Amino acid sequence: MFRTISRIADRGLPFGFADAHCDIPCGIYDPRDAIQAAQTVIRMTELIESMGVPSNVQEHNSFARYVQVKEEHATKAKNDILIIWTDYFKPEHLAAHPNLHTKVWEACKLGSYVKQHVDMAKAKEFKAALEQIGEAFAATKK
Repeated sequence: MFRTISRIADRGLPFGFADAHCDIPCGIYDPRDAIQAAQTVIRMTELIESMGVPSNVQEHNSFARYVQVKEEHATKAKNDILIIWTDYFKPEHLAAHPNLHTKVWEACKLGSYVKQHVDMAKAKEFKAALEQIGEAFAATKK
């Protein structure tokens, strides 16, 4: 009976899945995940650029996968950095790094750009911006 009600409810009111860092102050924050995701963006950009225009089904499949992974990792990097920015950084950190708001904003804008475009220079700039934020993060741990 419960299963039937559950199925009816799922059809009428489908719920999606939500991924989130917990809002409990666990203290487990690390920009290295964002930096690694940005490195994946760089690698996917390399693969896309080296491929050129797909000419057969296999190449179209690879191209689609490279684009999907590039976009997924750009989003992951942005999300990881935004969580650190909103949940970890405190007023005293911002006082020590007064341009941190601008750095995060610019990094996230670059993340959006590299999702939408195939641009190696911007992909590298994205990673460098995340590394700068990582350096500010590391300085707060000392």
